Amino acid sequence: MSIIVQKYGGTSVATIDKIKSVAKLLIKRKESGNNMVAVVSAMGKTTDKLISMANEISKDPSKRELDMLISTGEQVTSSLLAMTLKEMGHNSIALTGFQAGIMTGNQHTKAPILDIDIEKVKKYLSQGKIVIVAGFQGIDEYGDITTLGRGGSDTTAVALAAKLNCPCEIYTDVKGIYSTDPGIYPDAKKLDYISYEEMMEMASLGAKVIETRAVEMGRKYNVPIYIALNNGECLGTYIKEFDESMETKVITGLTANDDDLMVTINNVPYNMKHIYSIFDKLSSMDINIDMISQTAPVNGHVNISFTAPKDNRYLIDRLIDELKLTMNEIKVDIQEDITKISVVGLGMRTQSGVAARIFKIFADNNIEFKQVTTSEIRISYTINTKDKKKAISGIAKEFNL
Repeated sequence: MSIIVQKYGGTSVATIDKIKSVAKLLIKRKESGNNMVAVVSAMGKTTDKLISMANEISKDPSKRELDMLISTGEQVTSSLLAMTLKEMGHNSIALTGFQAGIMTGNQHTKAPILDIDIEKVKKYLSQGKIVIVAGFQGIDEYGDITTLGRGGSDTTAVALAAKLNCPCEIYTDVKGIYSTDPGIYPDAKKLDYISYEEMMEMASLGAKVIETRAVEMGRKYNVPIYIALNNGECLGTYIKEFDESMETKVITGLTANDDDLMVTINNVPYNMKHIYSIFDKLSSMDINIDMISQTAPVNGHVNISFTAPKDNRYLIDRLIDELKLTMNEIKVDIQEDITKISVVGLGMRTQSGVAARIFKIFADNNIEFKQVTTSEIRISYTINTKDKKKAISGIAKEFNL
């Protein structure tokens, strides 16, 4: 019998009725001759509620204890789904990340998967059981529960599929991967296929349909990944290595991310020790920065800008207080009402002029941009959030997304 790993996100298991629907889908695939492993997320907004409770106690709660807390959401879902399957007459077992053999690093709240001891999962499959694994979690070398970061259940599912040498199917509340967010641009096109490389860029830039590390792992171990609507009634999107059967467009996807803020530190002495100290402190505080820009020196001073997640605001305020102890002439501006717009496409490797076309759209629509960064297959801009819809609509029409 072939093995299939499926992953069901929080909206797919948000209620008992939805859990029953997932159980029926698993039974249908099981009865068609497959061994089934299901990775599940916490029900609905459970994780957000748990984090909110922790934040009522502390602005900076212990990350170890936070992992202990938020890992419970997936355990609730997995046990309820296993109970449901048994009630429907199918043998099943629920496993925590630890019981499924998922070993991680000890970076609490965003631990990487180091390895999976897959023998226990294989044993239960050989017994004919439908195996339900709590996603998003594992255990470190000290025996502490860890979590994998937002979207970590995707990574759990792809990692298990890699170990089991089988496909991975991810079911969610959208029909697949779109060229851009259909909630903002209703004419967005659903993609039948997208390359691992393009999907990694889009995921890292704010496309929330799949977690970046999951795509990276899929590419590394050549795991076919399929993303589709959780009722399984329409064709979704395949993520795979690029081949000649896939249409080559200059732009494949467009993302918009409102989750970052932009910090500008003005009047920084132009001395590498001062500039190093800024980024060293950011690193020591585990603040994940993205776009970086620096002005040319004027009168021995520069201005430095960078983007970082909005949920790091408390740490950034601490950073600024520390910097002012040694650089008391700096002035800091923090803008939260910004959006990062990015275009992604393998076609940019061979076709020029993409940036010029986007700058024309900005000029024609009076859209200001604050920063721009590029890679071989991606261009990103920060703009004012009020211009987001206008920018997305203009770019989508220009590139037929």
